[in-house]
Amino acid sequence: MKKSSQLPLLLLFLFFFISSSPFKVEEEEDVSRVGKGIVVKKCQRKSLVSTEFGEISAVDIKDKNRGAYHLRFITLEPNSLFLPVLLHADMVFYVQTGSGRLSWVDEDEMRRVRLRRGDVYRLRPGTIFFVESSLQPQREKLRIHAIFAYSGLSYHIINNMVMQEKSIGAYSSINDLLLGFDPVILRSAFQVTEGVVESVMRREKPPAIVHGAPKTTRNFWEWEAHFMKLFIKRAGHSMYYLENKLKKSRAFNVQDAHKDVENSNGWSLTVTWKNLQALRGSDIGFFMVNLTKGAMMGPHWNSMATEISVVLEGRGMVQVVCPSSANKSECQDQKLRVEEGDVFAVPRLHPMAQMSFNNDSFAFLGFSTTWKMNYPQFLAGKASVFQALDKNVLAAAFNAGNSTIDQLLSRQAESVILKCISCAEELERK
Repeated sequence: MKKSSQLPLLLLFLFFFISSSPFKVEEEEDVSRVGKGIVVKKCQRKSLVSTEFGEISAVDIKDKNRGAYHLRFITLEPNSLFLPVLLHADMVFYVQTGSGRLSWVDEDEMRRVRLRRGDVYRLRPGTIFFVESSLQPQREKLRIHAIFAYSGLSYHIINNMVMQEKSIGAYSSINDLLLGFDPVILRSAFQVTEGVVESVMRREKPPAIVHGAPKTTRNFWEWEAHFMKLFIKRAGHSMYYLENKLKKSRAFNVQDAHKDVENSNGWSLTVTWKNLQALRGSDIGFFMVNLTKGAMMGPHWNSMATEISVVLEGRGMVQVVCPSSANKSECQDQKLRVEEGDVFAVPRLHPMAQMSFNNDSFAFLGFSTTWKMNYPQFLAGKASVFQALDKNVLAAAFNAGNSTIDQLLSRQAESVILKCISCAEELERK
C-alpha cells in the first residue's frame, strides 16, 4: 500500500470506530478562567466533559511574557477510552494515578507508551493520539494532568496582508476533522461508496470519553493490529522491528528517578530533555516538589520562566514577593493557601517560598514556561546566591554589620529544602 494512502485509511478506521458509539454529544466549550490573583481553586475549574466513563476539566493561565497556557485534568474510569484527537499545541503531561496506554501516530506509524503513576511525557502539535485506561483489580482511575502551550492568536502574512487567526484550542476530535467536508470530497479521498460516507455522517457524535470495550463485530485491538501491520508492510519491516521501535518510546517516571535534592525535609526533581528526549524542543519544562510536615522550599526565584503548579497531595502556604516596589497597584506581595487540586502560578523573577503545615505534607508538580535547564536562584542556605557576593558589599546593601551578614550566611546547614516548623501556620495567621 502506498505511503500517501496509509494515514487517511487509519483516520477512516478511527472515525468509524468512534462514530459507532451510542452516546450523546457533550460539546467542549471555550475556557477562559483565571482565579483571583495567581491561584485557581479546584472548584473553579471549568468542566468540559462529564460521563460515567470519565471527565475533563480545565484552567487557563495567561503569561504576559510567553502567551497562554491551558491545563486539562483528564480522569478515566478503569477500562475507558479517551477518543482520538488532533493536537493543536505542545502538550506535556503527568500521570497522577492509575495506568493505561498512550497511542499516537508519528510519521504515519502507530506508536505506544505504557503509562503508570509518576510518568511524564510530551506530544508535539499535529499529533493524533488517544488514551486507554487499564482494567486493574484495584479499579484505580487514570488521572492525567496536562498543560498545553499556545499563544492564543497567530498572525500570517498572505499577499502582503496580515491575516489574524483565532486559537482553535488544545485539540480537536478526528470526528470534526472529517464532518466538515462535502460527501463528494470524502468519497474521493477514501475511495468508498456514497452509502459508506452517508452512514458515517448520519451517526451521532460521541462524547470525548467512552467505554473501552465497545460491542462491535470486530474487536478494536484487532483493528489496531491490522493497521499496524499495514504500516510495517509499507516500510518493509518486521514485527520485531516495530516492537524494538516501540520500546524506545518510554515515559520518564518521577517515582523511579534519582532526586536532585533529597533530605529529611523532602525532595525535589526537575525534568528536562536530558532526562526525557521527547522534551527536546518543547516550550515546557517539568518539576516536582514533595515537602514533609513542617518543611519549606527555601526562598528562591526562577529567572527564566513562569512556574505553573498543581497541588497533588496535602496543603500548604505559598508566599510570593513582588520584585519591585515601583508600582504596588500592579505588583503586590501575596500569601496563598493552597490544597489538593488547586493551581497556582508564580511569574518569572518573583521570589517565592512554599511551606507545609506541621500536621500535613505538601506535594506539587510544576510546569515551567521554558524547556531549557533553568536553575532556581536561592536566597538562603548553602546554595544561596549571597554566598558568591562580597560580604562588605552585602553589608552595605542591607545597611548591616559584617557580623550580622556572617550569621545570615553560616547558620543554615541545608541548601534547598529546609526545616520550617510552624512557618505555614504563622504565615496563615498574619
